[in-house]
Amino acid sequence: MNTLHPDFSKGLVPAIIVEEKTNDVLMLAYMNEESYQKTLETGQTWFYSRSRSQLWHKGETSGHTQTVKRITLDCDLDTLLITVEQTGPACHTGAHSCFFNTLLAKGEQMND
Repeated sequence: MNTLHPDFSKGLVPAIIVEEKTNDVLMLAYMNEESYQKTLETGQTWFYSRSRSQLWHKGETSGHTQTVKRITLDCDLDTLLITVEQTGPACHTGAHSCFFNTLLAKGEQMND
């Protein structure tokens, strides 16, 4: 068993969700210790909603669940990278990924 654990001492920990098949970044959400433990116990992603101040199970209402395939912790122990098998779209807008608003593309110039 791995002895590494996320550092929840400062509160919520960002969780970057990546799709196993495509390596697409699907979403960013936050976890507290309870949502992290529920994710480990159930094998599906659970997060903490900052706006509603409560736990939420990804796909509970939409059916678009995320089955955890791998969890990686960054070098500071304060950010999770979670690889999942995504069922349906990940974004609440119906998009495959929450990251669909391109601000700068390869070959474009940055504005000063």
